[in-house]
Amino acid sequence: MKIEISAEMRAAQGTGASRRLRRTGKVPGIVYGGDREPTAVVLNHKDLHQNLMKEAFHASILDLVLDGNREQVLLRSFNMHPFKSQVQHVDFQRVSKDKKIHMKVPLHFVNTDTAPGVKTQGGVVSHVLNELNITCFPDDLPEFIEVDLGAMSVGDSIHVKDIVLPKGVEAVLHRAENPVVCAIVLPAVVAEDENVAAPAGEVPATAQAAADKAGDDKKDAKDKK
Repeated sequence: MKIEISAEMRAAQGTGASRRLRRTGKVPGIVYGGDREPTAVVLNHKDLHQNLMKEAFHASILDLVLDGNREQVLLRSFNMHPFKSQVQHVDFQRVSKDKKIHMKVPLHFVNTDTAPGVKTQGGVVSHVLNELNITCFPDDLPEFIEVDLGAMSVGDSIHVKDIVLPKGVEAVLHRAENPVVCAIVLPAVVAEDENVAAPAGEVPATAQAAADKAGDDKKDAKDKK
């Protein structure tokens, strides 16, 4: 989905100038990166605020129209007023098609209701991560990444390396890192009741326990090979 935003060059800079802009419904910002110097810009607050409410605005290549010239950028950061619904400042980064970018992309969990652990076993989904740090070329950037929970039972967990990523997309991980994304666990009250009656080794009652159990199972399978 293409998202277009408009901006104008900003001549006046400094705290006082930025304050005056905000009073007139404008937002000061900056565009940086690429082989050019940073450019101070100003945007319409209403338009920017509406875009910030869209999930795709935070994980998409944006078309920035600056004084009639079009360039592709990423939203990198924005500051909000401590208690008002007012955008104080915004940063955009220029992108080049031949250079990889790093982004945090939202995760969309699908088939939750049909997962055996939820549908028939009384479990609930514990979300550990709701976004994933990835690297890819701009043209390969997904708006979101799906995580399929359809085959999960109580006690199962999904790790980052279990996710099927879109073509050209890689998860940013350090060394042997493979964090838990989500798990299906028993609600706390049910788990406490079952832990009293059930022998050791039964279905874990917390997301961390589920993750540990999944890790142990994988280790045992690996040792047997």
